[in-house]
Amino acid sequence: MSVQLPNIINFLMYLSTAIPLMILGIYVFTHTTPYDDFALIRSGGEVESVGRVDAAIAAALDICGKVLGLTMVIASAIWHAVNISDLFLWGVIGIVVEVLVFCLLRCIVPLKVIEEIPKGNISVGLFSATISVASGLLLAALLSY
Repeated sequence: MSVQLPNIINFLMYLSTAIPLMILGIYVFTHTTPYDDFALIRSGGEVESVGRVDAAIAAALDICGKVLGLTMVIASAIWHAVNISDLFLWGVIGIVVEVLVFCLLRCIVPLKVIEEIPKGNISVGLFSATISVASGLLLAALLSY
């Protein structure tokens, strides 16, 4: 057991850095849109309104893509970090770049992403999620370089 103690401590230190980074990322992501992502998702339980259900699905897809993309970046940062501050630095950079990718998406794609998701455009939510996962995968790979 004493041989594993340093590994357990290291695990707990990295975990206690990674989880707050994820929470920070989700917080930042949900504040980059003019609508309340979680309110849209919660309203999906009102099945008598097809529009609300579709908006909930679109918002859930969008936020899930952002979370998956960020998770890839943080996982890569954990894998390649030389210490906790290195993990924290690359985690914050990952959050910033993921937000910039979303802003770039809003500027160059001929879709009004932030207008279409609350309207229930599921395909836009899926497209946005795919871009977030793809950029997260690219960022994760870049961290190893």
